[in-house]
This record gives sequence, C-alpha cells and structure tokens, in this order.
Amino acid sequence: MSVEITAQELDTEQFINEKVKEIKDAVGDGMAINALSGGVDSSVVTMLGHRALGEQLMTVFVENGLMREGEAEQVAALFQRLGVTVEIADAREEFFAALQGVTDPEAKREAITQTFYRDVFGRIVKESGARCLLQGTILTDVDETVAGIKRQHNVFEQLGIDPQETFGYRIIEPLIQLRKDGVRRVGKALGLPGEQFERIPFPGPALSARVIGEVTPERIETVRKATVIVEQLLKDTGAFQYMAILHEDRVTGMREGRRDFGQQIEVRCWESIDARTATPTRLSFETLEDLAAEIIREVPGVVSVTYNIASKPPSTIEAI
Repeated sequence: MSVEITAQELDTEQFINEKVKEIKDAVGDGMAINALSGGVDSSVVTMLGHRALGEQLMTVFVENGLMREGEAEQVAALFQRLGVTVEIADAREEFFAALQGVTDPEAKREAITQTFYRDVFGRIVKESGARCLLQGTILTDVDETVAGIKRQHNVFEQLGIDPQETFGYRIIEPLIQLRKDGVRRVGKALGLPGEQFERIPFPGPALSARVIGEVTPERIETVRKATVIVEQLLKDTGAFQYMAILHEDRVTGMREGRRDFGQQIEVRCWESIDARTATPTRLSFETLEDLAAEIIREVPGVVSVTYNIASKPPSTIEAI
C-alpha cells in the first residue's frame, strides 16, 4: 500500500515529476488509455498522462447515459483547448441494460464496474492495442472500499483483484497517495483552469449514485433535471459538494386540488475537506424554499423536496 501524502506536505512539482516518470516507465513505447469523466481526479490524471505520454495517450470519455446535462460536450471542448483530444464513446445502451432490474446499491456499483472495465474499456483497449489504463483512484476511494463502507467502482488490487487477469490490461493510479485537497493542488500546478480543479466532486457511478432503486433512463432524466437546479442555486455557497437524490417511494401530493402520487427529491449540501467526514451546510430557509419551488416547477412528477441534515458518519455524501 502506498504511503499517504497529505496536502500540507505535498511538493506539487516533485510529485508531478515523479508521476510523469512512473507513467513513462510503465507504458514504455506502447499506448495507454485514459478514462476521463470530467471530475477533478480524472482531469488531473488526464493532464499528468498527457504530459508524460503525449500522443501515446488515448483519452476517452465514456458516455454512459448517467452524466450531467451536456457533460460530454463540455468536457471534450475544455480539454481540446488544453491540447488534449477526447474521444467520446457512446455506451448508453450497455449501461442501462446492465442496470435493468437492479436495485441493491452494491449490485448497482458492481454492474457499473463490470460494464465499464470489462465490456466498454475491455473493447476499447483491445481495439487500440493499449496495455495500460490510467485512472484517478484516490486514497479516500480505497479507504471506503476496504472498510466496507461502499465499493468504489475503481478499486481492485486492494481487494485482491488483478486487473490484468480480470480485464486484460494494467491499471495505473498516479493519485492513489492523495486525498481530494491534494489532488486539487496538483491540478492547479498542472495548469488546469480553476473551473476544473475546483469543481465539486462527482461520483464514478455518476447520477446512478443518486437514484435510490432501479436506474432507468427516465429516472436518470428526473435526477439530471433536478441536478441542474441544485448546482445552479448552490454554486455560490462555497460548499464542498451539493446534489439532488431521487427517492424510490411514491409520495402523496396535491395538484390542482386533486391527490397526486409523485416523486421525492432530497437535496444534500456538504461542508468537508477530504470527504472522510462531512456536515450539512446551514442553508438559509429562503434558499431551501427557492430550491423546492424551482424543482417542483421544473421537474415533472416531483411533489416533495427535502433537505438532508444528518452528518457523515452515519450518513454518506452520496446516496448509493
């Protein structure tokens, strides 16, 4: 297990130089694939890989149907400006097929893991002839998986799973010694714009981590619409992370004087440094009212909006 490097003791220049050399040594004259989601961790790995490998690196954004509105196009355009070409792989059908009928949180994560690494990236790696996959696993991902809190989709070797044997390629994890605050510092040192390295965290399973119960295109669209509103109204709070969660139960509501069984959105907004612990942000009641009114007005079928006030632990930042 790699030794943790805290944000306070991190020498970003030394870290970048060491990781660039490690990536070069691991890949040699071959090709590597890079999984870019647009989140902080994967964006930093993309820039590290690009610096180390240049045209030996193929950067792929997997459009799994679970991302935020316009995410694929926005991420590809941003990295194009930074000199990195991003290929968008459409795998929506594969992911929704794998998630059909699955409601257990761990089973959902496992379905996404297998679809992502074995099916989608297995195919891309085979077609490209690459031997390595770069990804942005960080220390908190490992901690939560090993502790049994939740299986992070990008953790393997710490569970005794050999990616080479299981998927047919090696996985390189340059950020495994860092937590989120350290990753942000490296991103800044690599020249990522603030909009990228300061982004709120976004989970590997994407919006499926915010749907309680079965994940369908329709339910993802509901939480996607609510996410746009939550991120717009809470972007100036300075909070660590904020999100919309779609609940499974139908709840009783009223529309135009008649009973209406609709859906419930839970809003979460967190204060945290490294995601290991977190406390709910003390939003004003006026802000909460604005959130509820906007979500109910703009998201079809929603009749109830709640705000989470439980800390982590025992709560977790994401729902699934």
